[in-house]
Amino acid sequence: MHLATVVSNGLGASPYAWLEPHVDPADYADIRALVRYAQAAERGKLDFIFLGDFLGQSQRSEAQAPGQTLEPTVVATAIAMATNRIGVVNTVSATFEEPYNIARVLKSLDVISGGRMGWNAITTSAPHAAANFGRDIEDRETRYARAAEVIQIVQSLWGSWQKDAWIADKSMRRFSDLSKIAPINLHGTYASSRGPLEVPPSKQGQPVISHSGASPHSNAFAGRYADILISEVFTIDDARRQRDQARRAAEAAGRNPDSIKFFAGVTPTIAATHAEALARRGRMVEPNIIQQSHYLGQLLGLQLGPESLDAPLSAAQLSQARANPGDPRSHTALKVAREGWTVREILHHAVIDYHPSPIGTPETTADHMQEWFEAGAVDGFWVLPDIYADGMDAFVDQVVPLLQQRGLFRTEYQGTTLRDHLGADPQYGLR
Repeated sequence: MHLATVVSNGLGASPYAWLEPHVDPADYADIRALVRYAQAAERGKLDFIFLGDFLGQSQRSEAQAPGQTLEPTVVATAIAMATNRIGVVNTVSATFEEPYNIARVLKSLDVISGGRMGWNAITTSAPHAAANFGRDIEDRETRYARAAEVIQIVQSLWGSWQKDAWIADKSMRRFSDLSKIAPINLHGTYASSRGPLEVPPSKQGQPVISHSGASPHSNAFAGRYADILISEVFTIDDARRQRDQARRAAEAAGRNPDSIKFFAGVTPTIAATHAEALARRGRMVEPNIIQQSHYLGQLLGLQLGPESLDAPLSAAQLSQARANPGDPRSHTALKVAREGWTVREILHHAVIDYHPSPIGTPETTADHMQEWFEAGAVDGFWVLPDIYADGMDAFVDQVVPLLQQRGLFRTEYQGTTLRDHLGADPQYGLR
């Protein structure tokens, strides 16, 4: 099993994590907090830290913390200098960044980290993000066509300093062999670069490629280029289907299907008992519970609102309730509703989250991960702690040892680079 975690806004997966008494809201912009969480993840022998990014405003109300904070390349640099083995996957949009800048920054980070960097190569579809660059959002076909050109140019630039170009022979007064550091002169419809890039190879050669998304465009893009595919998926069946699609896409691109690792998200709430965990998660649901009650009604085909919160569904309601076929979360919501919880308590079970949310003891989270992994639904998980301040340590110190005891996860790093951790194919330059 592969494991990663997310460090986004310094506070937690919940936008209300900052309201908890033990959380310092200043962690939102404190690089020392982000580094501390990365070091905890490294203590747990996780494969990598995932640094997401969103190029527009993400705060939805004054009571919610923004989803992102410091620029991820800056954060990645600090984490790389404060850790020794864990990888760092950095999100950079191919929609707005030029390939030379991407190639130079990420390969530099790969060198200084000792070969531990990855690039989460994505496109951007939010109009208010495009407005920050004085641009309009283009159609999906164009965005992915540009992304394909950008990634080919970036990888060509990474290989433009050949592996044996660095001579450093003082007696011959030859620092390098310039015949092996050559321009690439790639010109596409959407992006171009002359090159070369004057950055030597890292210990893993060049950064690993990641992609996040579940659309047919994402699937084809990941199958051709990615070593990691990160997805939001709520059921084992859907995860297995997406993983199989990614593997088929890799095979169609002439690659070994085992070369792409499928990661599903999980947002655990861990406590000594189920009741304690449910109360903790409930506090983070309460600020938005009225809106969530309406949405729960949509999931179950019922009329629900604030007047419904403190009673379980009646026998008549349960007989009428149907899982919405268009939303996989509805099956979990219906299952929890049939256990007799009140509407408020159903929502406290985080049934409307974007990822599965095991709530309970450390065994609850470990059991969830083991079930999905052994069902062939995932190669690994990216873990989003509900509250970083204590949730990261809870996962690392309580869940990871259970996975290790069950023979599902490493007890020590077997290599020094991100490619080593993932078992990713060697690559230098454009494949």
